[in-house]
This record gives sequence, structure tokens and C-alpha cells, in this order.
Amino acid sequence: MTVSREAQRSGAERGNGDALRSEDSASRLKAFEVAVVGAGAAGLMAAMRAAERGKRVLLLEKNRKPGVKILMSGGTRCNITHATNNRGIVEAYGPPGKFLHSALAAFSVQDTLDFFEAEGVATKVEETGKVFPVSDKALDVLNALLRRLQRSGATLALDEPLQRLSPHGDIFELATPKRTLTAEKVILTTGGKSYPGSGTTGDGYAFAAQWGHTIVPPRPALVPVRITAPWVADLRGITLPDVRVRILEGESVLDQRRGSLLFAHFGLTGPVILDISRTISGHSRPNSLQLEIDLLPPLKEADVDEFLRRQAQESGKKQLTVVLTSLLPRRLCDHVLSLCGLPIERKAAALSREERACIIAVVKRLRLPVAGTLGFEKAEVTAGGIALNEVDSRNMQSKLVPNLFLAGEVLDLDGPIGGYNFQAAWSTGWLAGNSV
Repeated sequence: MTVSREAQRSGAERGNGDALRSEDSASRLKAFEVAVVGAGAAGLMAAMRAAERGKRVLLLEKNRKPGVKILMSGGTRCNITHATNNRGIVEAYGPPGKFLHSALAAFSVQDTLDFFEAEGVATKVEETGKVFPVSDKALDVLNALLRRLQRSGATLALDEPLQRLSPHGDIFELATPKRTLTAEKVILTTGGKSYPGSGTTGDGYAFAAQWGHTIVPPRPALVPVRITAPWVADLRGITLPDVRVRILEGESVLDQRRGSLLFAHFGLTGPVILDISRTISGHSRPNSLQLEIDLLPPLKEADVDEFLRRQAQESGKKQLTVVLTSLLPRRLCDHVLSLCGLPIERKAAALSREERACIIAVVKRLRLPVAGTLGFEKAEVTAGGIALNEVDSRNMQSKLVPNLFLAGEVLDLDGPIGGYNFQAAWSTGWLAGNSV
């Protein structure tokens, strides 16, 4: 692999530039067989696979270093994939998942694990099924990709954004601030609009749209949710490992999920909130919605009622909030009482039926008004993008533009939290690189 001089200078500082060579003037002038635009997860895979097949490949990246979003992902740990089979990945995406059949056949979950293991990145499976590097370092994942890319012989050009992409007969002309070059085939792997600070600002949509591709309106997904109830901020830092969350419009249920929740100063986050957030960001009036949270999904309402009755008899002299701490964190228990108009010092004895009913309602059916999400700035992925029915899932080629291929998050394809989106990026990128 060769890289521009800017890449060589910056790469050495980050531990991935030692083996990279400066791109010579001759290579800057020649035409390429394949140009890959965007050196994220899908782009790195596409470029290395195409180069390994003997193609002359240029990988263009507008940032000063590749794989910025990889380094940010999973709290800088990088959730590589999910511990399931290919069918599990497809099913996790719902109806759009069928688009991934060919990509997963070309590069499966097991292929992903084998790929990183072969590059010296040992992996581990956590209780949630998420697969991480044993080191918990996203940098190890990126370095593995760059080592493979280097061996492939692809040319990596950093700090060089694509400004214009236009077909000229059987070739494409690509213009950057530094040069104009040609390529026989182009793979767009520019990502979506999530984490724009990492460079994913939706650039690829305009290139695809200029040739008639439909762009499903992008919106944030896997993004924290803002809540207007001011008391929620008092609970910042509290994690509930198992809750059930429903999104309500009036009394209609739009979506529901179960998982871990984290209170934050702006509202709510955590896996269950991130998973359900796309329904909120996709709604025309998100502030008309409510979240209904079951704080204790393993218990039925009758179980909670029996617990309160028993504690009133057996621990009546204790403060009710102390009694409730056997079920929920103390600070949350204080707010449960407050929402029912009960003083914090209230004893457990002699709870009325109405008081028990209110506590049960708060614990099992806590309703919180939604203000929206934190937007693309804090979204892990993008929902929306290039319409899937305009892309041939067998090879990732555009159905509208011959020799234009599309892979990764630029597509209208977003999955749940847990490594599913990275798996789609690895697989679609590999298939695109295998098809050019």
C-alpha cells in the first residue's frame, strides 16, 4: 500500500504509519482500475479485497487518518460483530435484512472473526453477544485492517476529499483538491451522517443522487433520547440492567424493546434506548411521543402489589424508600415516592390501596415525555440513505450506473446495537471489492 506524504507524517504519530510508503509522483498520475471513496469499515474492506485480486486500487479519504469512526466506536473498544450466525444478522435487521444474504455469504460472521484473529486481534464474546477485541482497543482493530490493506498493495491517499465524480464513457473522472484522476470502477463507502466530527457528513448521497439514485431521508439511529421531565437529570449515572421500553403515540404502541437503560443529564441512553431511538427520530412530531418504561419487567403488577403489602406488615417501621431499594436504586426510589406525592420519610406501614396503585403505576408504567434525540452529533449510525432496491445485492453494483458500487452505511440499512452494523459494513465492503 502507498499513501500520500500527509498520511505518512500523521500515521507515524498514531502507530500505523511505520510500514507505509509515500505515494510517488508516477502513481499520482496514472489511472486506477478501482477507486474506493471513504476509508471507513466498508471502504477498507473493499479496497483491500479489490487489491488482493490484482486490481490497481486507490482508496481516497478526506480525513488525515483512516478509520476515525472505527476508533470512536463502542466507547473506543469497537464492537466488531455479534455472536450469531448469518441468519441471526439478517433477522436482526428485519425485512431489509434479506439484502445482506449475498454479502454475508461472501464474508460471514465467522469470516470476520477469522480475519481479525489472523491479524493478531484476539476476540471475546460478552454476555450481550457483542464481540470485542480482548484488548478492548479499537486501535488494534484499525491497525489490523491497515496491515492487511498494506499487504494488498492498494494506494491510500489521506487528507484528500472527493469533490467531483463524473462518468466519461467507460471510465469515471474523480476530482480532488490535489488532482484529477480516472478509474474504471468506483466504490462509494462514504458512510452516513452520524458522528459528523469523524468526517461522515453525508457526502456520498449527493454523488449517488446526481445519477438518479433515491436517497431515503437520513435520520439519526442508535442515538440517546432527550426527556423533558426535569427530575430525570437528578438520576444521571444510574443504570438499570433490565427494563422494557415502549414508545407511545397517544395510547398506540409504535415500538418496544427490552434491555439496559442509563439515566443522563439530557434524558436517557443505554442499549434499549439506542435501539428504540430510530422510531423517535423517524417521527414527524417526536415531541408528541411518550416513553413508557417498565422498571421491573420480571415482576407482574400483582407481584409488586404483594411485595408492598408484605413489606407493610413485616417492615412497617422502615422508611418506604428503604424498602423499595431491594428492587430499585435509592435515588430512583425517592423519585417514585415523589411522583406519587408521598414524603421521602414515609414509613412502609399502612399503605392505602390508592398509594400502592400509584407506586405500581410508576414502577411498571412510568411515562416520560419525549423532546427528541441528540441528533447526528451523538448517533452511532444513520437510518436512511441510498435506496436498497436500486442496488444489486448480489454484487453491490448500482442498478442505475454501471461500474458504480455502493457499500456500508451510505446504504439505507441500519441494524440494532450489538455489532450488527459493523458486520454489514465488513460484508458489503468485501462483496463490493470482490465484484469490481
